[in-house]
Amino acid sequence: MPDSPLLTAAAIAVIALAIAVVVGVGLKVLRSFRDLGTDAERATYNTLHAASRAGQHLRTGLNPAGAAKAGRQLRSLLGCDALAITDTSGVLAWDGSSEELKPLLMELAADVLTSGRTTVLKPGDLMPAGLAAGGLSGWPGGRLAAVIAPIRAGSRVVGVVAAFSPSIGAGLVRATSEVADWVAVQVELAELDASRTLLMEAEVRALRAQISPHFIYNSLNAIASFINTDPERARELVVEFADFTRYSFRRHGDFTTLAEELRCIDRYLLLERARFGERVQVSLRIAPEVLSTVIPFLSLQPLVENAVRHGLEAKEGPGHISITANDSGAFAEVTIEDDGVGMDPAQLQSVLAGHSDGDHVGLRNVDTRLRQVYGDDHGLVIETAPGEGTLITMRVPKSQPGHDA
Repeated sequence: MPDSPLLTAAAIAVIALAIAVVVGVGLKVLRSFRDLGTDAERATYNTLHAASRAGQHLRTGLNPAGAAKAGRQLRSLLGCDALAITDTSGVLAWDGSSEELKPLLMELAADVLTSGRTTVLKPGDLMPAGLAAGGLSGWPGGRLAAVIAPIRAGSRVVGVVAAFSPSIGAGLVRATSEVADWVAVQVELAELDASRTLLMEAEVRALRAQISPHFIYNSLNAIASFINTDPERARELVVEFADFTRYSFRRHGDFTTLAEELRCIDRYLLLERARFGERVQVSLRIAPEVLSTVIPFLSLQPLVENAVRHGLEAKEGPGHISITANDSGAFAEVTIEDDGVGMDPAQLQSVLAGHSDGDHVGLRNVDTRLRQVYGDDHGLVIETAPGEGTLITMRVPKSQPGHDA
């Protein structure tokens, strides 16, 4: 039975609608693609994107895992057959074809590692010594050339980037050298991060050294004074002293919580009150919601010790220390205030700038560490004047990805 005119018209209408949808979607895709910019702009985006992804893998310096992942991105940038990254002792990564050449690379790169100059090798230069005279059918070194560029970190050559291709033009030579220089920047940044970590550890050791001779001597003297008159009190102080030193001299972790640091301060003040008696009065006002905030290890205790040693110890009569911790939006704000002798603001600036040795080393170290971790906007804010006491304010972010207590 032949199709009716009505059915035929309906089928044609459906087909026409489908064609219109396909065309519309195609035009939309084309428009979206054009929205990405010109060909040059898309090429720039792809280059920056690949470099960004490669940089993430080199954050910890030159190592096999990071170099292998970065090598994939860098080979796509250069458009070569194979790309290799080495340090001074061996091949860290090889991406692409012709891995038969990998065992030869350190020998081929020896001059570059020594001289620091980029080298271009012709296909015949990649042949093993025993095959150079007669050649070998199918050997990849017979068809590939290479450009080997040094990775310089400061005045040192720390490795090479080697690109392999059937032909080496001036463009590939320049591009490989630029990639090697870019890798060098990532290595230097990784070394800077490592140096910063070592500096922070050294500053913590300096703070511990400050605690050690002064506070330990005075605490032991205070405990000794109670042994005959109040043995129970002496025993309690020994336990508090042990807990304080265990926390202060622990060997792991650059960060702690505000709650843990306050516990350390409580033990410290208990031992100081055993020595000073009613001359040291303390008040605390702590918002519970900031107790879990992560802060650099030993960043509050030195500030309280500064208030006792340089504020109240030289003052006639009793003195008061007020410790507060408040929720301030995205930040936890901690203040330590004493009504002691205060200090000259000019002297304070000299201390924080590192121009004065000896006293107040705790203030300088804490201020430096806060700026290193959170930026210059998060250094200590100190208000003081002779005879007017001292108010120290510290603001730290409540959310700190990557910092674990």
